[in-house]
Amino acid sequence: MKSSLSFVSLALSVGLLSAGPAIAQPAALRPAATPASPPAVSTVPGMPPVVDPTNLYSETGAGRLSDAVRNALPRVYVPNVSSNDVYVIDPATLKVVDRFKVGINPQHVVPSWDLTTLWVANNAEGRTDGSLTPIDPATGKPGPPIAVDDPYNMYFTPDGRSAIVVAEAYKRLDFRDPKTMALQVSLATPECGGINHADFSIDGRYAIFTCEFAKSLAKIDFVERKVVGYLKLSKGGMPQDIRVSPDGKLFFVADMMADGVFVVDGETLKETGFIATGKGTHGLYPSRDGRKLYVTNRGSNRIHGPAHGKGSVSVVDFATRKVDATWPIPDGGSPDMGNVSADGTQLWLSGRYDNVVYVFDTASGAVQKIAVGKEPHGLTVWPQPGRYSLGHTGNMR
Repeated sequence: MKSSLSFVSLALSVGLLSAGPAIAQPAALRPAATPASPPAVSTVPGMPPVVDPTNLYSETGAGRLSDAVRNALPRVYVPNVSSNDVYVIDPATLKVVDRFKVGINPQHVVPSWDLTTLWVANNAEGRTDGSLTPIDPATGKPGPPIAVDDPYNMYFTPDGRSAIVVAEAYKRLDFRDPKTMALQVSLATPECGGINHADFSIDGRYAIFTCEFAKSLAKIDFVERKVVGYLKLSKGGMPQDIRVSPDGKLFFVADMMADGVFVVDGETLKETGFIATGKGTHGLYPSRDGRKLYVTNRGSNRIHGPAHGKGSVSVVDFATRKVDATWPIPDGGSPDMGNVSADGTQLWLSGRYDNVVYVFDTASGAVQKIAVGKEPHGLTVWPQPGRYSLGHTGNMR
């Protein structure tokens, strides 16, 4: 009997006999399918890796502070364009604790790529004495300014090797040493009148800049360092801030004349949608969990608008591209530029035409006001979570 069983086993193993029809395994007993992981992102050399390809903001979550900012004072730095100074606010008390003069027309306070310096971009509009004022985040005090042509805004290449001074009046980008600000090379953008804001592709290969006075966008290849295309927007015509979606596929573009946000495919440089938000759409800030986009509506379509306008903040869901909530400002206002607190519970914004700073509760939309200097603009909250800064008021990764 033993030998017969052995023959049957052998015959089954080599296929001489059929084992009969296969019996389907109950679904409950089948091993669960393993979801396919998104492919890793191949970044440009020198750029830190993308940890989560589905959310490029994963490392900017609440409390994820780099060791580089551990000694930074918790402060909010507010550049006032018309009074040529910076107000410093303690976010714990909501009080102005310092103020100091800087260069002419300070526009934005920009965290450096390595997070060790905050740069005040003084573009001296209509003049030739633009400058960058460094602030030491550990002390909150400014250092000697560095003369730089028309620094309306500033970004950094994803590898950290160059600062990118946005010389708006000259329609060009000046690549500079990120420490000394010595000029490396300039890139002309002749069809991008009013070049000012930008965001980068998930792999660091290119960035898309807004052309405020040309009703368009410019796509810049940062590997070849050249303009590769322009996109005329279909309506409105005064693009402002721009932010990339968490998966890196789409760019959201605020337009102050269109009163909403254009959605643009980054690879093809084509419009794919539009989200109506509010009057004078201007600034864009991702929530700390990377799910929402806070959209500021300045309350006017004019560059120099009135105080107490119909300003508001729209909360857009990145996934659905729908407005989940709208936070109006009691008695009107003009929310402009700023950023989210390190713990994600507050949204800090300058009140451009009202000479105040707004502090929004991100859970309720309730708002408080703090009086500052004349015409506050691109304030930054510091420290912020993230491994490195791509510039502006804290475009962190």
